[in-house]
Amino acid sequence: MKIDGHLTPDWRMIPDHVKKMEAQGFDRVGTAEMNHDPFMPLLLAAEHSEKIEVGTGIAVAFARSPMILANLGHDLNAYSKGRMVMGLGSQIRPHITKRFSMPWGAPAPQMKELVQAMRAIWANWYEGEPLRFEGKYYNHTLMTPAFTPEDKEYGAPKVTLAAVGPIMTEVAGEVADGLIIHPFSNEKYIREVTLPAIERGLAKSGRSREDFEIAYTPFIVSGKDEETFEKVKLEAKNRIAFYGSTPAYKNVLGVHGWGDMQFELNKLSKEGRWAEMGEMITDDILNVMGVMGEPSSLVAEIKSRYGDFTDRTSGGFNFVDAEERVGMIAELRA
Repeated sequence: MKIDGHLTPDWRMIPDHVKKMEAQGFDRVGTAEMNHDPFMPLLLAAEHSEKIEVGTGIAVAFARSPMILANLGHDLNAYSKGRMVMGLGSQIRPHITKRFSMPWGAPAPQMKELVQAMRAIWANWYEGEPLRFEGKYYNHTLMTPAFTPEDKEYGAPKVTLAAVGPIMTEVAGEVADGLIIHPFSNEKYIREVTLPAIERGLAKSGRSREDFEIAYTPFIVSGKDEETFEKVKLEAKNRIAFYGSTPAYKNVLGVHGWGDMQFELNKLSKEGRWAEMGEMITDDILNVMGVMGEPSSLVAEIKSRYGDFTDRTSGGFNFVDAEERVGMIAELRA
């Protein structure tokens, strides 16, 4: 199992932070599209590291065109000497139309086409294929030598997709190099819905599971003392409640018979009653949606429940000191 970590959002601290993460044994350092751009920090991370992969986890795909993403992916992969991984997600309609002011289509077909369009652009750059991509959402038919990158040694970055529902998951299996399973998931849902959808997608592309990487990080509730434990627990409950209010995620709760909770969570979210939402998440739900316990018990539990399908996970474990974190990372890999 490979271990990933999150890059600090403070750009001034990135050089030291990425060096420490590389020394602690992390395999990849990632950024998310939250309150900062997810791509620019990776340039600093690549500059101040040697082996660790750098990647977005995730960048909002529909906020950018395939050509913009192809350029960003190429530049970071070339500069990092082949260490870039482009993790993309669709986001939801209100964010795309109201925050980014971009058009919204059918998410899964649009994502499939976006990845195919990027690959067509890269095929033009690296293999000299004519650029003739014409789809429903994207059209790319013009490329001249003046706009073709010259540093082609490391080729295209890997592309991974974030997904919750089976249709987007199947798209990932068909056109991507890997899947980022949303933290708002659970073992039963993954085994009954996610893994079969991946296999359907892989079958469409003529690939096998060995050609595909699955990343999954469950909610983790732990702490070095009771105060830390309760703080982490409350944060997890609030996040689960927030995600659970999303109509598209109802089926994740539904496999355990909690589907009706989504309606109540959604109602409370519209009324701004965030604290009450978190109170609806019981310990039973926490234990289904993630791992809860003493730090010493976490790794064994993660490996037991998810180890047979998870190729990589997050090893942040910020509730323990650096030395203990290194030991937990080594144990996950063993």
